[in-house]
Amino acid sequence: MIAGEVSGFVTLLVRIRTFSELLKVRLSLLVAFSCGFGFVLASPEVDLLRLLMVFSGGFLVSGASITINQILERDFDKLMERTRRRPLPTERITVQEAWTFAALCLAAGTFLLIVYTNPLTTLLSLLSMVMYSFVYTPLKRVGPIAVFVGAIPGALPPLLGWAAATGMLSYEAWIIFGIQFIWQFPHFWAIAWVADDDYRRAGFRLLPSGGKKDLNTAIQIMIYTMFLIPLGLLPATFGITGIYSAVAATVCGVLFFSQTFSLMKDGKQKSALRIMFGSFLYLPVVQIAYLLDKV
Repeated sequence: MIAGEVSGFVTLLVRIRTFSELLKVRLSLLVAFSCGFGFVLASPEVDLLRLLMVFSGGFLVSGASITINQILERDFDKLMERTRRRPLPTERITVQEAWTFAALCLAAGTFLLIVYTNPLTTLLSLLSMVMYSFVYTPLKRVGPIAVFVGAIPGALPPLLGWAAATGMLSYEAWIIFGIQFIWQFPHFWAIAWVADDDYRRAGFRLLPSGGKKDLNTAIQIMIYTMFLIPLGLLPATFGITGIYSAVAATVCGVLFFSQTFSLMKDGKQKSALRIMFGSFLYLPVVQIAYLLDKV
């Protein structure tokens, strides 16, 4: 009896872990953090309950989007080394189970946003889900236009948080959207450079300049990274934050920008990998600096 209960408990834990893989918990947490960032930045006084609900709703809707992405790409994921061990390619979860899980996450996330925020926030979250799952996902096999399209839902979380706090989209909201939107390009392209062999097996075409790992692509990565330096100053310029975060954003922007020169010089995988990890650090560090220096 005890052995059976232990076995059942272990099986349950394995199933929970498998479903958590569908959510891509770390990625969904980053999305939820960006939602919370926008909410706190826009709030004169932070309502902790609403912040928690915005964070949770953003996490669940993001998880639903990511799950749908994996459902639609399950056959392509089997072809790539980095994705072939995911739950759907390994058949640890059926397609029907994944659809049910995505629907439950979407319903729960949407419910939280409807109850604790406003129609605009809910609409933005659904727009983000549709664009990521049903527009960006199929475009990945069409060409680099997918990066532009994917950058829109990728930059919507702070806008969603701002709308949750204020019920409107002011110019301040579009500033924080713009920073995250431009950040998407060096972020996406660095990943595409590092994972190019895998992406080619699946027919994904995300790199610009004809999809080549060449100087033209490296220059485009450099240009978009360079744009982040002046963009990072806009929150302080328009009184959203103060001078200290402007300094922090400039330092982070310059360091991120400097990483692109080695890629232009040698075009090596290691250089692209540094840019990729630099992009992972840049956004949360700058957003935390803005929060700490909120005016």
